[in-house]
Amino acid sequence: MEGFFFQATVFLAAAVIAVPLAARLGLGSVLGYLAAGIAIGHIPGLLGGHDTEELQHFAEFGVVMMLFIIGLELEPKALWDMRHKLIGLGGLQITLTTAAVMAGCMALGVVWSVALAIGMVFALSSTAIVLQTLSEKGLMQTGGGRSTFSVLLTQDIAVIPMLALLPLLALPKTPDMILGETLQRLADEGHAAEGDHGGAPAQVAQSMIDSLPGWGVTLLTLGAVAGIIIFGVYATRPVFRFIHHARLREMYTALALLIVVGIAFVMSLVGLSPALGAFLAGVVLASSEFRHELESDIEPFKGLLLGLFFITVGAGINFSILFASFFTIMGLAFAVILIKGGILYGLGRIFGLKGHNLWLFTLGLAQAGEFGFVLINFSGQNNVIPPELRETLLLVIAISMLITPLLFILYDYLSTRMTDPSDAQEADEIDAKGPVIIAGIGRFGQIVNRMVRSSGFETVVLDHDLEAIQRMRRFGIKGFLGDPGRPDLLHAAGLADAKVLVAALDDADATTRLVAFARRERPDLHIVARARDRTHVFRLYKAGANDIVRELFDSSLRAGRYVLENMGLTEFEAAELQKTFYHHDRDSVRDLAALWDPNIPTIQNGAYIKRAKELEAELQTMLLSQLEEKAAEDISDDRKKA
Repeated sequence: MEGFFFQATVFLAAAVIAVPLAARLGLGSVLGYLAAGIAIGHIPGLLGGHDTEELQHFAEFGVVMMLFIIGLELEPKALWDMRHKLIGLGGLQITLTTAAVMAGCMALGVVWSVALAIGMVFALSSTAIVLQTLSEKGLMQTGGGRSTFSVLLTQDIAVIPMLALLPLLALPKTPDMILGETLQRLADEGHAAEGDHGGAPAQVAQSMIDSLPGWGVTLLTLGAVAGIIIFGVYATRPVFRFIHHARLREMYTALALLIVVGIAFVMSLVGLSPALGAFLAGVVLASSEFRHELESDIEPFKGLLLGLFFITVGAGINFSILFASFFTIMGLAFAVILIKGGILYGLGRIFGLKGHNLWLFTLGLAQAGEFGFVLINFSGQNNVIPPELRETLLLVIAISMLITPLLFILYDYLSTRMTDPSDAQEADEIDAKGPVIIAGIGRFGQIVNRMVRSSGFETVVLDHDLEAIQRMRRFGIKGFLGDPGRPDLLHAAGLADAKVLVAALDDADATTRLVAFARRERPDLHIVARARDRTHVFRLYKAGANDIVRELFDSSLRAGRYVLENMGLTEFEAAELQKTFYHHDRDSVRDLAALWDPNIPTIQNGAYIKRAKELEAELQTMLLSQLEEKAAEDISDDRKKA
């Protein structure tokens, strides 16, 4: 027990030190976990050797839980809607990468069956690292992020037929292998006879699987998958309803863990990937009414165990073998990245990805993945890949995963030196002018445009987002493609004669530049500007905007009014307080703008903080006084009526 506490302390301490440091350096949490694993995995007495292997088995539950959550977010209908990308983009990536790696291995003299197995191993990418990084960088909803997710999802699904196919590629067993298996089985039986029953069911099941022919293992694999699906469809809802009636929050967490751990155990017994079973269960349960409950219960465990998984990957790198064949292993790792990257780049171009999205797709998926460990271990159990090759392949996978955060750093470097494809679109020729120019037609600009046009006034809409302009045109609203910050486009849209300019761009800095330019060109122009936050309000105020609207300010006021109404105030009282708050806040912003200094952080500006506190106290006094006056009026009215 003391050893477990010691390992847990080492793991948590390494994570707490390395991960925030890596994040502050812009390297991402994944590289921090990997670096922590390398550091503690090769310090004698901390974590290494047999301890690392035992810890990695535990850490793999992070991958299991991540795949379960991914499955929960994908209903079968959503999978069907994504079929073109799954089969086309994802299917081609797996097929072409497998074929290319297989051809390379055969050119090096590897037997075709082993080469095919290696090709399938390296066709897979790291779902754990890539999804974690995409989420951290906010890239999941970009075109490249969505395409990357589609390919990762296809790869996860493709593990099913891969696991079914691998036993059919088994090599003939040599006499030494048969003797080794016999001795191992006798040793296992000896441990069981001495009372070590913890692994007995798994040993019995493994012995039965070993005795099956290749086609029998394949049928068993497919049968286990079918069993997971049937369990998810018919057995989970009654159990959830039973737990629901207990009204105990912790029982939901216990049941969620029971489902994941139980499926992982069953899949391990039959020699399949626990992560794969969890993913299938998640997809089956995606349409369940308990989906969100499951997701919230598993999420905290997933994050911690995924971090542990990355640490064990770093700790598991065998540096003695790596240094003995350093150039060979590094060469193979870079060869895998180059082969996959070339195929991904070509497919991305074919499927219409450009610029940032193309490079995100190419660099994000160029590595090998954690399912490669699973396939290699499974291949070892079924004598598909020779033992002398397995250690080298595991190192190549680990090195490529270690390089992945660096590939994302390369993507960040490239993206800062590229223009977005939508920016590269040739601007429309503007053939209309109006009294109102709306720069930016996102959620904010759309509502402004609808209200003004519906009131009978003409508008000229400019936006650099081609999809937004095309979406408007489908609804019969004319807009012009082009950068609203370009002086020539603004003048073509009628800046010289316009009465109002609405600056509603998503980019806060671009909005400020637009306001400053328009004010210089037209000192008499009325400018309405969209602000992201209070600091942006100050910048726009100095740039010359007349009316500044914070994105969430008005909606937040309305929400606050609803809260007051439900706390016992009448609609009139809540509306009056809302109005007072609104006017006081507008006056406060003007007051504080004079004290705001762009060269001093707000929290370090003493004069600003002092005045902000005074204004907040004034606001509270005003609102409470207003309520007291209203209460006094009500009492007086009641007395008069009496």
